[in-house]
Amino acid sequence: MLTIGIKGSADLLVTERLTAKEVGSGTVAVLATPMMIALMEKTCLLSVRPFLDEGQDTVGTQVYVSHTAATPVGMRVYCDSELIEIDRRRLVFRVTARDDAGVVGEGTHERFVIDTERFQAKAIARNQEPTTQK
Repeated sequence: MLTIGIKGSADLLVTERLTAKEVGSGTVAVLATPMMIALMEKTCLLSVRPFLDEGQDTVGTQVYVSHTAATPVGMRVYCDSELIEIDRRRLVFRVTARDDAGVVGEGTHERFVIDTERFQAKAIARNQEPTTQK
């Protein structure tokens, strides 16, 4: 059962392929903001997955974070999450990312609990709908 206070943690080693220069979000060889956000999302997802029913998962719907310090290639980034709000299927997490020098990013992340098969079918159906041009 999902309860407020569920915590998670994950980490990653910053490699060249995770840099702003490589992912196209900048020109420098430091951890790209999209990669920090992906770590935050993964941390939240993994923290609640054991508490979901079979056939359920969560999807990210909102990210509100700051990326306040640059982490160079070779450093490890650690992420911590805490589930701070539950509103039916809507989950809100506090997230913090740190490297060995201190906090590099923090904020909140929102996810929704979904029925995996129904969600996937709905996504596939979008590709089969006629497109309208404006």
